[in-house]
Amino acid sequence: MYFAVQNMAAELTTGALVMKAIKVSGKKVSMLVLNQKSQFTKKATGTITFKCEQGQLIKEKVEEALQTKDGITFWVRSEGIDEQGDTVGFFDFEWTLKAKL
Repeated sequence: MYFAVQNMAAELTTGALVMKAIKVSGKKVSMLVLNQKSQFTKKATGTITFKCEQGQLIKEKVEEALQTKDGITFWVRSEGIDEQGDTVGFFDFEWTLKAKL
Protein backbone atom coordinates (compact mmCIF):
# COMPACT_ATOMS: atom_id res chain seq x y z
CA MET A 1 0.00 0.00 0.00
CA TYR A 2 1.37 3.39 -1.03
CA PHE A 3 2.71 5.51 1.86
CA ALA A 4 0.48 8.51 1.08
CA VAL A 5 -2.64 6.36 1.40
CA GLN A 6 -1.43 5.08 4.76
CA ASN A 7 -0.79 8.61 5.99
CA MET A 8 -4.25 9.77 4.93
CA ALA A 9 -5.99 6.86 6.66
CA ALA A 10 -3.91 7.34 9.79
CA GLU A 11 -4.62 11.09 9.88
CA LEU A 12 -8.33 10.39 9.57
CA THR A 13 -8.28 8.30 12.74
CA THR A 14 -6.82 11.18 14.73
CA GLY A 15 -8.79 13.92 12.97
CA ALA A 16 -12.12 12.17 13.54
CA LEU A 17 -11.41 12.11 17.28
CA VAL A 18 -10.49 15.80 17.24
CA MET A 19 -13.69 16.67 15.35
CA LYS A 20 -15.79 14.58 17.75
CA ALA A 21 -14.28 16.28 20.81
CA ILE A 22 -14.91 19.70 19.29
CA LYS A 23 -18.52 18.81 18.44
CA VAL A 24 -19.16 17.49 21.96
CA SER A 25 -17.78 20.75 23.40
CA GLY A 26 -20.42 22.75 21.52
CA LYS A 27 -17.85 25.46 20.83
CA LYS A 28 -16.03 26.60 17.72
CA VAL A 29 -12.41 25.49 17.51
CA SER A 30 -10.11 25.62 14.49
CA MET A 31 -7.95 22.57 13.88
CA LEU A 32 -4.98 21.98 11.62
CA VAL A 33 -2.19 19.43 11.28
CA LEU A 34 1.12 21.24 11.82
CA ASN A 35 3.58 18.34 11.49
CA GLN A 36 3.53 14.65 10.71
CA LYS A 37 6.03 11.81 11.16
CA SER A 38 5.76 8.24 9.94
CA GLN A 39 7.67 5.09 10.74
CA PHE A 40 7.01 2.13 8.44
CA THR A 41 7.82 -1.19 10.08
CA LYS A 42 6.52 -3.73 7.55
CA LYS A 43 5.24 -3.72 3.97
CA ALA A 44 1.52 -2.94 4.07
CA THR A 45 -0.45 -5.46 2.01
CA GLY A 46 -4.05 -6.59 2.23
CA THR A 47 -6.48 -4.91 4.57
CA ILE A 48 -4.84 -2.47 6.96
CA THR A 49 -6.67 -1.11 10.00
CA PHE A 50 -5.62 2.19 11.51
CA LYS A 51 -6.37 3.10 15.11
CA CYS A 52 -5.75 5.97 17.47
CA GLU A 53 -6.37 5.24 21.14
CA GLN A 54 -5.79 8.73 22.50
CA GLY A 55 -9.37 9.99 22.56
CA GLN A 56 -9.15 11.06 26.21
CA LEU A 57 -5.99 13.10 25.57
CA ILE A 58 -7.65 14.75 22.57
CA LYS A 59 -10.72 15.64 24.65
CA GLU A 60 -8.49 17.19 27.32
CA LYS A 61 -6.59 19.19 24.68
CA VAL A 62 -9.83 20.56 23.19
CA GLU A 63 -10.87 21.66 26.68
CA GLU A 64 -7.44 23.24 27.17
CA ALA A 65 -7.75 25.10 23.86
CA LEU A 66 -11.11 26.48 24.96
CA GLN A 67 -9.58 27.83 28.19
CA THR A 68 -6.74 29.75 26.57
CA LYS A 69 -6.70 32.55 24.02
CA ASP A 70 -3.55 31.16 22.49
CA GLY A 71 -3.49 28.17 20.22
CA ILE A 72 -2.15 24.88 21.54
CA THR A 73 -0.30 22.03 19.87
CA PHE A 74 -0.06 18.37 20.79
CA TRP A 75 1.04 15.06 19.26
CA VAL A 76 -1.12 11.98 18.82
CA ARG A 77 -0.33 8.59 17.28
CA SER A 78 -2.17 6.25 14.95
CA GLU A 79 -1.03 2.68 14.37
CA GLY A 80 -1.51 0.68 11.19
CA ILE A 81 -2.15 -3.05 11.68
CA ASP A 82 -2.40 -5.74 8.99
CA GLU A 83 -4.72 -8.76 8.84
CA GLN A 84 -2.21 -10.89 10.77
CA GLY A 85 -2.15 -8.39 13.63
CA ASP A 86 1.31 -7.08 12.79
CA THR A 87 2.07 -3.38 13.01
CA VAL A 88 2.92 -1.94 9.59
CA GLY A 89 3.60 1.58 10.79
CA PHE A 90 3.31 4.33 13.35
CA PHE A 91 1.95 7.73 12.31
CA ASP A 92 2.37 10.77 14.56
CA PHE A 93 0.44 13.98 13.97
CA GLU A 94 0.97 17.33 15.63
CA TRP A 95 -2.39 19.05 15.81
CA THR A 96 -2.96 22.74 16.46
CA LEU A 97 -6.18 23.91 18.07
CA LYS A 98 -7.41 27.43 18.68
CA ALA A 99 -10.74 28.51 20.08
CA LYS A 100 -12.71 30.85 17.84
CA LEU A 101 -13.91 33.70 20.03
